[in-house]
Amino acid sequence: MLTLAVFGLTFVLIAGRRLRALPIGRPAGALLGAVGMVAVGALSPEEAYAAIDAGTIALLLAMMMLGAWLEEDGLMARGEAALTRGASSPFVVLARVSLVSAALSAILVNDTVCVLMTPVVVQLCLRRGLPLVPFLISLAASANLGSAATQVGNPQNMLIAGMSGMSFVDFTLRCLPATVLCLVVQLGLLRWMYRGALAGPLHEPTSPPTPPNGTTRWSVVLVMIGVVLGFLFGLDLAWTALGGVALMLLLRREDPRGVFARVDWTLLVFFAALFVVVGGVERTGLLGQGFAALAPILRFDTAAGLAAVSLVITLGSNLVSNVPLVMLFGPYVEALSPTPLAWTVLAWTATVAGNLTLVGSVANLIVAEAAREHHELGFWEYLRFGFFTTLSSLGLGVPMLVLVDALLGA
Repeated sequence: MLTLAVFGLTFVLIAGRRLRALPIGRPAGALLGAVGMVAVGALSPEEAYAAIDAGTIALLLAMMMLGAWLEEDGLMARGEAALTRGASSPFVVLARVSLVSAALSAILVNDTVCVLMTPVVVQLCLRRGLPLVPFLISLAASANLGSAATQVGNPQNMLIAGMSGMSFVDFTLRCLPATVLCLVVQLGLLRWMYRGALAGPLHEPTSPPTPPNGTTRWSVVLVMIGVVLGFLFGLDLAWTALGGVALMLLLRREDPRGVFARVDWTLLVFFAALFVVVGGVERTGLLGQGFAALAPILRFDTAAGLAAVSLVITLGSNLVSNVPLVMLFGPYVEALSPTPLAWTVLAWTATVAGNLTLVGSVANLIVAEAAREHHELGFWEYLRFGFFTTLSSLGLGVPMLVLVDALLGA
C-alpha cells in the first residue's frame, strides 16, 4: 500500500503543472518518488540503481549533444526554414511538423525525434508568433503515431520484435496502413480543435535565424546520417549515438563545454528517477495479478476481446508506461494467441495509448520538459486532445490491423 501511495503522489506531481502545496515541478516530483520507493522498502538501493535504464539515459544524452552541435551550426534554422517555406497558413506549418515528426519517428526512435525537433518547433513558434500548445501536442502525438509503423520506431516495438520473431517488412506492412489513416484523422482533429489559434495568415519572423556555418555543418550532418544508419542496421541505439558523439569530439577538436551546457540535465534526472518509480510499482506484482485475472476476456479473435485488450493496454500504458506494460503483457500474448495479429495489436495499442495523457509516453514528457521555459504543458491541457486522438486511433487503427491481417491471409 505504501508503494502505491508513493506512486500516486508521484503521478500527481508529474501530471500536474505545479501544485500549490508542493510547487516543485515534474523532475523534482519524480526524484521525490524515487527516494520514496527506496524509503518504503519497495526497492533496495541496489535494485533502484538496476531499475534505471542506462541505455535510455545514454541515448537521450547523446542525442541532446548531437542536437546541440546541429544548433551551433545553424542547422536548426535550416529545419525551421524548410518547415515554413511556401506555407500560406499556420495549419500548413502544423501539418508539416506532424508529417516530419511521424516520418522520422518511423525510422528513428520517437524519443530521439522529440529531443531534436522540440527546440526547432519552439523557436519556430516564438519567431513566427504561433501558438505553442497545438504545435507541441502535434509534435509529440505524431511522433508516437509515426513510431507505431515500424519495429525501430519505439522501444516497445523493439521488444515485441524480439518476442514475436516477426520480420521488419511483415510488421511494417501490417502497421503502416493504420498509421497513415490515423495520422490523417489526427491532423483533422488538430485543425478542428485549434481552429481559432491556427486561423489567419502566417506571420513573417520577428528576428532572423542563426545563419548556418558553412565550414562545419557537414561534419555533424554526416555523423547524424551514420548514426541513423546504425539504428537501421540494428546496432545498439545508445552506443551508436555515443559513438557519434565521440566522432564529433574528434572532428571538432575543441573544448565541448558549450555543448555540455546545452544538455538538459534536469530531463536526464527526471527519467532516471521515473525508472525507479516504475520499478517499484512493478515489484508489487499487482499488474501481473491483474492480467491473470482478466485473461478469460482478453482475446484476439473476437471484437469484444480486441476491445478488452485495447482498453487494458491503454490504461496500463498510462499507469506504468508502455515499455514495462509490454514486458508484463508479452508473455500473456505468447500464451493466449502468439499470432502476427496479436503482436501487432499489442504494439499498436501500447504505442497509441501514449497519446492519451501527458504521462503516457516518454516522447510526450520530453516535449513538455524541453519546452517548459516557454510554456508548461499541463496534464488536462494535453488530455483534451489526447482523449480524442487515442479514441480515433484505437477505433480506426485496430480494425485496420484486422483487415490487413485478413488480406495477408495470416
